[in-house]
Amino acid sequence: MQRAVLLFAPFSALGVGGCVAGTLVDVAAAPVRAAGQVADWATTSQDESDRARGREIRQREERLGELQRDYAELEDRCLAGDDHACQQAVIIRREMNEIIPTIPVERERGD
Repeated sequence: MQRAVLLFAPFSALGVGGCVAGTLVDVAAAPVRAAGQVADWATTSQDESDRARGREIRQREERLGELQRDYAELEDRCLAGDDHACQQAVIIRREMNEIIPTIPVERERGD
């Protein structure tokens, strides 16, 4: 029985050694993988950045459209003699003037 144990001991050591070596490689590689994942979370891809910019522009365009509708209504009331509507129209026009430069102009195709 002792002979069998002595015979298989070197082979079992090799098998365990492979497991230990594999574990050591996994342990050594874990910080590198973790750092890579953190870098992915911390950075914004160009595609994500483009989508966020497009979303912001659309929101500004929507706000400008709302302001233009409100301004047109207030302008009509102002011309009809409503002083409060004139004051509100001035406030809305200021906000419109702030938003307009932040919206990119799309060129017509063929230019």
